[in-house]
Amino acid sequence: MYRMVSEGSLMESKSSIFLPNTKKMWKERIIFVHMKIEEDYSIKKHTTFGIDADVSYYVEYDSEEELKELIESGFLLDREVLALGGGSNILFCDDFDGVVLHSEIKGMEIVERTEDSVLVKVGAGEVWDDFVAWTITQGFYGAENLSDIPGSVGATPVQNIGAYGVEAKDLIERVECVDTKSAYTVTFENQELSFGYRDSAFKHDLKGLFIVTRVYYRLSLLPSFKLDYGTIRDELQGSETSLQTVRDAVIRIRKSKLPDPSVTGNAGSFFKNPVISNDRYEELLEDYPSMPHYDVKNGVKIPAAWLIEQCGWKGRSQGRAAVCESQPLVLINTGGAYGHEILELSEEIRESVRQRFGIDISPEVILVAAPQEDPSDSLTR
Repeated sequence: MYRMVSEGSLMESKSSIFLPNTKKMWKERIIFVHMKIEEDYSIKKHTTFGIDADVSYYVEYDSEEELKELIESGFLLDREVLALGGGSNILFCDDFDGVVLHSEIKGMEIVERTEDSVLVKVGAGEVWDDFVAWTITQGFYGAENLSDIPGSVGATPVQNIGAYGVEAKDLIERVECVDTKSAYTVTFENQELSFGYRDSAFKHDLKGLFIVTRVYYRLSLLPSFKLDYGTIRDELQGSETSLQTVRDAVIRIRKSKLPDPSVTGNAGSFFKNPVISNDRYEELLEDYPSMPHYDVKNGVKIPAAWLIEQCGWKGRSQGRAAVCESQPLVLINTGGAYGHEILELSEEIRESVRQRFGIDISPEVILVAAPQEDPSDSLTR
């Protein structure tokens, strides 16, 4: 089971909190030290999609103590709470009537070293790729295939990010959180988090109950590379295989396929690659003998990009939302799009894939303020 540590009341800490009974006056009577708090705030610059949506409250904190102080103030009670990292895997479909929390908790610290591995504690507010770059300079193996993935460290156990044969769950040993009700520190071990393909308990049973503050990664000191996923080995031809050359190869591959979100708003892969049964795969193979696939533990994984392209969506636009020309798994904001426009395009794509293949491609991105989907609509087998 997880470990829970009570650290006592924080109401006598470095700042005092006074909350009014009305929304309009709270900002005038609340006193936080070194904590950014905004009301009716545009989230546009905090997401890579560049969608202009408003949130009721935006709170930025840089320590676990500040987060606990906020919780113990009662400010989060009866309000929907959303933890936002780098904003690289999220779509605000509409305005969000709740509190968005953003961590600026920093720090990378080696807490244990053995003959063949190290355990590193990393603050949730660290930029993920900065951490990966640091592991390269330290000679630590394991994270190099996850280079250039945007977002924060705190998002990695929530989303179980992955690329080129490696997932965050392969590196995570435990995750430190704060309970959003009690303000206690809680630590979850890897096996307690029900990691799956771009999935974890933080999206289900633990959703909204805990805020990630630190993540512990176990990295290898022994040379070990995964080069046979995608075109990494081809990119390395003529180069010595090392942590740096593998990282450089991964970055080149990603930049050749994915649009730069600082230029064109997007959240990377919008859809998950669906997993279907072996029987369904055999049925489809009769009509599509060249259909790409990957054998996985519970069936066969089909590239969603291939399904989307077969349905004729590659490069197509619909208003200010479009499908990326170089990678149909990516939906883009061509300029000034609202979240509902991106969502509507994604739903049309999903429906066309359902109609042609009988497969549901579910979103990989987190949808905020989206209409509830009827679970009976899913046709994935």
